[in-house]
Amino acid sequence: MTPSYYSKFKAFVKEKKLEPIVDVALFILITLVIHYTYRYWVTQQYYPFTETLAAMHDHLSERVFVESSWFIQHVLGMKITTVDRTMYWANEGYIAINHGCSGLKQMIQFALLMMIFPGPWKHKLWYIPLGVFIVHLTNLFRIIGLAVVLVAVPDYWKFSHDYLFRPFFYVIIFSLWVYWVEKIRTK
Repeated sequence: MTPSYYSKFKAFVKEKKLEPIVDVALFILITLVIHYTYRYWVTQQYYPFTETLAAMHDHLSERVFVESSWFIQHVLGMKITTVDRTMYWANEGYIAINHGCSGLKQMIQFALLMMIFPGPWKHKLWYIPLGVFIVHLTNLFRIIGLAVVLVAVPDYWKFSHDYLFRPFFYVIIFSLWVYWVEKIRTK
């Protein structure tokens, strides 16, 4: 019986020690598929989970608002006024926490990535919730960091929002994935 293409590919990858490259390619492929599928799903109003996901977005947006505004006021000592999930500063700057700020997309993206990526389920059952929690903390760090930028260097707020803090989510997700591949999956 002749070996299948998959067996030949696997043998080639192992012989040439290309496993890390294949893993990174698989990470990128899974992440892109999830990202674009989610973007399409948004245009369909999250069918058939419209109400459930709207409620999840509302809940997470509220949590992010409450937790980040508490930290900004009580730990950083900034004076802000809060109205309807919006924080206002004396310099006329503000941060509004909407559904896009909830972090739900990134949590779903991380959870799906880990569910799809190879590895033992007994570890996935604790690693996925831990990773989702870390993604939530990353989101809080993002909002708090944006508050600091808004007060210290308000001209850089848009740049920080779009090109610094938003990609930081993916650095964290990638780091969690690397830890999974290097330390947990191989056990």
